[in-house]
Amino acid sequence: MDKSFEPGQIESKWYAQWEANGWFRPSGQGEPYSILLPPPNVTGTLHMGHAFQHTIMDTLIRYHRMRGCDTLWQLGTDHAGIATEMVVTRLLAGEGQSRNELGRDAFIERVWQWKQQSGDTIERQMRRMGVSGDWSRTMFTMDEIPSEAVRETFVRLFEQGLIYRGQRLVNWDPVLKTAISDLEVVSEEEEGRLWSIRYPLADGSGSLVVATTRPETMLGDVAVAVHPEDERYASLVGKTLALPLSDREIPIIADAYVEREFGTGCVKITPAHDFNDYAIGQRHGLAPINIFTDEAKINANAPARYQGLDRYDARKAVLADLEAAELLVEEKKHKLQVPRGDRTGQVIEPYLTWQWFVKMDGLAARGLELVETGKVRFVPENWINTYRHWLGNIQDWCISRQLWWGHRIPAWYDAAGNTYVARSEEDAIVQAAAKHGGTAPALRREDDVLETWFSSALWAHSTLGWPNERAMAERGFARYLPTSVLVTGFDIIFFWVARMIMMTDHFTGEVPFKDVYITGLVRDKDGQKMSKSKGNILDPIDLIDGIELEALVTKRTGGLMQPQMAAKIEKATRKDYPQGIAAYGADALRFTFASLASHGRDIKFDLDRCGGYKNFCNKLWNAARFVLMNGEGFSVPAGAAPVARTEAERWVLARLHRCLAEVETQFAAYRFDLVAQALYEFTWNEFCDWFLELTKPALAGEDKAAADSTRHTLLYVLETLLRALHPLIPFITEEIWQNVASSLGITAPTISLQAYPRAAGLPADADAEADVEWLKAVVSQLRRIRSEMNLAPSRTIPLIWVGGNAADRARVANFGAQIAFLARIDNQRWLADGEAEPAASAAIIGELKLLIPLAGLIDLGAEKVRLAKEIARIEAEIGKCEAKLGQPTFVANAPAAVVEEMRQRQAAFAAQLSGLREQAQRLEAAAA
Repeated sequence: MDKSFEPGQIESKWYAQWEANGWFRPSGQGEPYSILLPPPNVTGTLHMGHAFQHTIMDTLIRYHRMRGCDTLWQLGTDHAGIATEMVVTRLLAGEGQSRNELGRDAFIERVWQWKQQSGDTIERQMRRMGVSGDWSRTMFTMDEIPSEAVRETFVRLFEQGLIYRGQRLVNWDPVLKTAISDLEVVSEEEEGRLWSIRYPLADGSGSLVVATTRPETMLGDVAVAVHPEDERYASLVGKTLALPLSDREIPIIADAYVEREFGTGCVKITPAHDFNDYAIGQRHGLAPINIFTDEAKINANAPARYQGLDRYDARKAVLADLEAAELLVEEKKHKLQVPRGDRTGQVIEPYLTWQWFVKMDGLAARGLELVETGKVRFVPENWINTYRHWLGNIQDWCISRQLWWGHRIPAWYDAAGNTYVARSEEDAIVQAAAKHGGTAPALRREDDVLETWFSSALWAHSTLGWPNERAMAERGFARYLPTSVLVTGFDIIFFWVARMIMMTDHFTGEVPFKDVYITGLVRDKDGQKMSKSKGNILDPIDLIDGIELEALVTKRTGGLMQPQMAAKIEKATRKDYPQGIAAYGADALRFTFASLASHGRDIKFDLDRCGGYKNFCNKLWNAARFVLMNGEGFSVPAGAAPVARTEAERWVLARLHRCLAEVETQFAAYRFDLVAQALYEFTWNEFCDWFLELTKPALAGEDKAAADSTRHTLLYVLETLLRALHPLIPFITEEIWQNVASSLGITAPTISLQAYPRAAGLPADADAEADVEWLKAVVSQLRRIRSEMNLAPSRTIPLIWVGGNAADRARVANFGAQIAFLARIDNQRWLADGEAEPAASAAIIGELKLLIPLAGLIDLGAEKVRLAKEIARIEAEIGKCEAKLGQPTFVANAPAAVVEEMRQRQAAFAAQLSGLREQAQRLEAAAA
């Protein structure tokens, strides 16, 4: 092995071999274990959320593959209708062309060309992260298999009366000129205005005052509403108002939706431009009046002088006219939630338009039942409340989009407006012919496409070949459905998780997945959401490969429209990353993600932790080099387990047993943070820091049998540990394992197909654990004293044992040689009966006292200062214990074991304090 660990040199080498050899493909043997990759947008690049979730999924897949499962990780990408159409439209604009000039067919052909050339960026980046999915089965939502599933689903739902076309209010992006989902709307509080407007009664007897943040929409008002129990307006209900700036009269209605205490208690009702108003209009039979075009300009339904104006220009004109008519009562500042499209940043309009919808009430009831009865389990379980809330308040699902790129809705129309939903145009012609007496009229295909969530809702069964029976057999439909777990974010429980549950059950009778593991949101180290406008985005590939400062500045500020913002981000970037970002490698990044994967909602990503886990990888690398150098020329037959001859060997095998038991428990609970913690602590603290040290006496000794068993145990534990770590850090473990395996007679080609180690295969040995923990405590105390006395590592020191019980004396006899070797002791003895303790530096372990005579070693004055500091520290610890035990609530409410542990700590500190004070007194006497 090389002297230093260089991740860049080994990652590309091993990933290419894994993929080329087909080791990611299902084996067809063992218990099925399958995961669906939430398909990232084909336009996208790998971001921290992707990298985090992909790490979790890959860890699970590698773990279960090594446990002998038949693992399938279904990969794929989403066609991302809106995002892709925007990307290609911008490319065309750069070439001096437009979407409309090309026409639909040529535009779609251009999109496919772009997809082939540039659309697999995120897949290349996923490989850098070590994703061990079956790339040979990867699916694109516009491929023929999922496309057939989309057509079949739409037709069946239509035939079952669950899909319909209707005129409804939707979220409308006036730039994209399409409906968008709630998920694509970002609402944030902004500073706006609230205008109070006087509406005169038609009979001239008075007026009502209403308040609005969107005065231009009054051109589409159909009523003013008051609360049914509001006595101020009871006599006016049923009368009409003269709608300002228009020649219409509108009624005064009573509806319990109105809040009497807010403003004047009068609310303008504009059903075509407000979701709440639409519901009120439906209750009262009020026909909505749409005043906007699809570009949010005023249409012909408004007075002529406003027609053709942009909505905000219309607002200015309306306010000016109201003021001229002396109907504008008041204008004041007002904070409000403004909905903007996440793609364009434009304010979204509630817009009345013809769309296709899925009836959701029956499907939702079934979806809720499947979760409530435990067919699908949420982890953490509290997320079921979010799922319940949405399904309990569900609305029909708008599935159509006014785009060209996507699954075109399989519906055709004749000149009379009749609709024919069919699997193909030929089937539609047959339907039309039957309706028209045998001769089919000319048909026009529906222009709209289905939103991407529609095809994504079918992902679990469409990727397994449904509804094509041959494809289902080839892709293992019956074997891999339901999948084992879905790893996804809480933000798409509504938009994807629930819909997958409903659709997969409805069409296959199976749930799409047994468990849903909900991850938190990756934020920066200060808990802020990562965004380009904040300048705190981290690119996972930059963390793997490193990036120089100037390149990082350019990446963070590129494309920002506001120079002031760009300057602010550049300044912060130069401050936070003066040397750029170092290359940490994929393994360190993966271990960082695993260590952060608790059951919390938010994940604070600190780059320092990534550096810490790079050090962890270096530690493992150096430990492996120590093992290999000390095992050079040593080998054992394949499968031979070590026969431990030393307490250190017995101890490390017992500690490995505990570690693996904890790992197995936490994997089952999806506590990846605790899996990482258990493996980290064993690797760093017990294997690298202690076991390697504890093996040195045997390796340097004359007992060949003990030396050989130690070499065997070193290799055995390292190889086992590499297999245990492999799902989290696959690259470095493969590289080291290739160097270790031959010494253990292992001829397999890769660690990734080796069995995951089980605690059951290792011995538990409480006695060895207790003995070596005692030895560790002794060596640690002696090293502490040496450090505090500033003694050179090469200098040997004497040691006197005092007191102790029978177990201490047995351990001193057993471990004397190891203590002498590890702590550089040249003379150790027990204090004779009646012999006075010399002036010495002391340590206390239980009933045992360790004395390092000071004569000829150190300055007695300096030791007095050290002892005084240690006494002060122990007194402070005793004070903390006494304060805790002095709290009646702690003693009464804390578990008995916790209270008892605190009392034992207090007693142990008291014993240490007594010994230290005696030592201080002897030191005073010696100095005198």
